[in-house]
Amino acid sequence: MEDNYTKILEHAQSEFKNQNYKQAEELFTKFISSCSQHRECEASNLATAFNNRGQIKYLRVDFREAVEDYTSAIKVDSSSETPFYNRGLIHYRLGFFDDAKSDFQQALKINPDFEDAKVSLQQTLLDQQDKINRGY
Repeated sequence: MEDNYTKILEHAQSEFKNQNYKQAEELFTKFISSCSQHRECEASNLATAFNNRGQIKYLRVDFREAVEDYTSAIKVDSSSETPFYNRGLIHYRLGFFDDAKSDFQQALKINPDFEDAKVSLQQTLLDQQDKINRGY
């Protein structure tokens, strides 16, 4: 059964890579749904599907649903830095600096060499201080 799931996920990844986002989103959703019903999927694969579906939602500026998918990815497998980083980017863009800071710090706790997370954390801290200095 896992082999069938793997094929769906691989097809979804391929469509995602080729920027066929509508098809990729449908396949990620199918994979997630199948995993939820049968519980025979590896946690890391399920987390990847949630994260990548979240990326598609992020690209179409559906931030609320993207955050939900990133959060689901984290709940399934909290050992990956990527969903923390991605969720942090949305929190940052929305001005939720404390949440962004927390997500970037968690990403760096998992992977201390994650350069994009380092840069994003520094920018978050600067912008948060700027906001405070302006009295917001």
